[in-house]
Amino acid sequence: MHCADCEDKACYQGKDCPGLAEETLKAYEDAETLKLTRTASALEGRHYMALNRVQELIRFAREMGYRRLGLAFCIGLSEEARLLNELLVKRFEVESVCCKVCGVAKERLELEKIDDGRFEAMCNPAGQALVLNRAGTDLNIILGLCLGHDIIFTKHSAAPVTTLVVKDRVLAHNPVGALYSNYWRKRIARELEDDERA
Repeated sequence: MHCADCEDKACYQGKDCPGLAEETLKAYEDAETLKLTRTASALEGRHYMALNRVQELIRFAREMGYRRLGLAFCIGLSEEARLLNELLVKRFEVESVCCKVCGVAKERLELEKIDDGRFEAMCNPAGQALVLNRAGTDLNIILGLCLGHDIIFTKHSAAPVTTLVVKDRVLAHNPVGALYSNYWRKRIARELEDDERA
């Protein structure tokens, strides 16, 4: 499939290009998957372009009947985590866990350090997931975990996971900005070409 290159997007009008419609519908026979799908569709239908992502998150969690939310956040977004927690606790039980949970030294896994001359705790997304799994969260929210750490967290989370903030230290946590900017697109394309030559 090369949907990103397709100008037609006939699937929007019902075309089944890969011929997998019936096979994919089997996934929705799972009760939780069907409920997630119906809730997401209802949220989009009732509030299209009217709610920001935080509002959508709150409504989605409420409509799913979630009581306990988990917040897995990057230490660099501690203030944002505090602000989000402040809002969420008005309606939900919230368990929050910082990426440095357990204080494990990077040396334990032979990880590269930013500064060899001082102690550095590793980011511990598997630990974050374990803490939230033990807390029995209904839904876990990623707030700015590093690329790769978000994958590990999602892999180990027992509860469904949604991402509220994607970390991008250069573009104010707005990675799509690199796609909107001619400068960044050209720079990235040059870097890829240089990589090919190397």
